[in-house]
Amino acid sequence: MRIWMLRHGTTAANAKRLYLGRTDEPLSAEGAAAAREIGTSPTVRKVFVSSLRRTQETAKILFPNAEQIVLPELREMDFGVFEGRSADDMEHDEAYRAWVDTGCTGKCPDGESMEEYAGRVCACFAEVIKNESRCGAPEAVFVVHGGTLMSVFERFARPHVAYYDTIVKNLQGYTCVTAPSEDGLPFTLRDLRRVVRYGEE
Repeated sequence: MRIWMLRHGTTAANAKRLYLGRTDEPLSAEGAAAAREIGTSPTVRKVFVSSLRRTQETAKILFPNAEQIVLPELREMDFGVFEGRSADDMEHDEAYRAWVDTGCTGKCPDGESMEEYAGRVCACFAEVIKNESRCGAPEAVFVVHGGTLMSVFERFARPHVAYYDTIVKNLQGYTCVTAPSEDGLPFTLRDLRRVVRYGEE
């Protein structure tokens, strides 16, 4: 099965380089315009999105004829007390510095840890792929968050990639294909290739 995973368009917080996780912020006017410039893919009939508006609004622009399957587990990481703030703003914040010193893997105060976040994302993604494979679907299209995308590839991509190796800008993403399992995984993802639109050759 071919997988397409795209990051949502730009929001106001993205443009300001703020931590944006649980906040349900819409696309900015600029973000929506950039998505429209990419062009639509009217033949896509189903797209998996998170419960946050920025993924759904992006998917509506890119895939206007697709049914949106909303999966709350695919939402972005909950950054807790860091939400809506920038790294520069928190340069001298002891809690933030302690979190950064863990490689940003520790638990955000009043939020999630990387383990908690990746766990819910990857469990949900694996279930989608299992169900779509059982139905014989030739592809699965996702419009999600940057962290969601990176969590999936760190867990399932082979050869293995580190979390930040697959970081992408808004409206960019990856395509890949599923392959037989190894290392106890239900499947692996192979032949990762960065793309800026669905169907890119």
